[in-house]
Amino acid sequence: METRYAHHPEDIKTYTTEQLRSQFLVESIFTEGNVNLTYTHVDRMIFGGVMPMTEGLTISLSKELGVSYFLERREMGVINIGGEGVIVLDGVEYYMKRRDGLYVGKGTQEILFYSKDAADPAKFYINSVPAHQTFPTVKIDINSIEPLRLGNARTLNQRAIYQYIHPNVCQSCQLQLGLTMLEAGSAWNTMPCHTHERRMEVYLYFDMEPETRAFHFMGQPYETRHLVVSNDQAVISPSWSIHSGVGTSNYTFIWGMCGENITYDDMDAVKMEDLR
Repeated sequence: METRYAHHPEDIKTYTTEQLRSQFLVESIFTEGNVNLTYTHVDRMIFGGVMPMTEGLTISLSKELGVSYFLERREMGVINIGGEGVIVLDGVEYYMKRRDGLYVGKGTQEILFYSKDAADPAKFYINSVPAHQTFPTVKIDINSIEPLRLGNARTLNQRAIYQYIHPNVCQSCQLQLGLTMLEAGSAWNTMPCHTHERRMEVYLYFDMEPETRAFHFMGQPYETRHLVVSNDQAVISPSWSIHSGVGTSNYTFIWGMCGENITYDDMDAVKMEDLR
């Protein structure tokens, strides 16, 4: 598990492109037969990918957590963006087709990940945050979610927002998790942009062709920076940063949030004329 530390917004004003990428962009999320996790000190979120092939995988502890098992003091959300798979939680199996989700409550000890077919492996994307209370594990079928449909073709941001871990769907301590799909012909996400000082966020960009790129805008509104992002790459977004993007084609992204509250629309809007 790689560790990324927190940064003061004044510091990144002097970062080179490579420094910015090394601190905020995670380029390798899924590798065959491996668990790849990143532990960010921004609200202590752990995120990453689990890609089982012929054998099952589990999350092995590292000394950073100081506990006897991974979810001893944490909750976790999972969305499968690959082929069919199975997650086993303390002996209970959960079948996970493409884009199904799972909320896993604090105190779950055994976590095993399997692919149904190594030729089309599951790709389990996880977000985990500290938790103070145990809530029930909930399987979230993509077909059971009624998406929010926002934007329009004129502003190039027609999109469907699927809320997986959200008060309307299931209880959690502080984790929110969802998926946004842009329609063909649309390229912008989260524009006009905003910050939320009370919560951080991680974006995973996927469903992108090899030649496609997304330009993820970050930084304080009056002094923005950008990261060029490829398929299956993730960006850490601190609470002081905007998190908006535009792609060379439509794409899908998973957003995960944690912090002071679980109010989805608790945000501080930024006027277009204030962006720099």
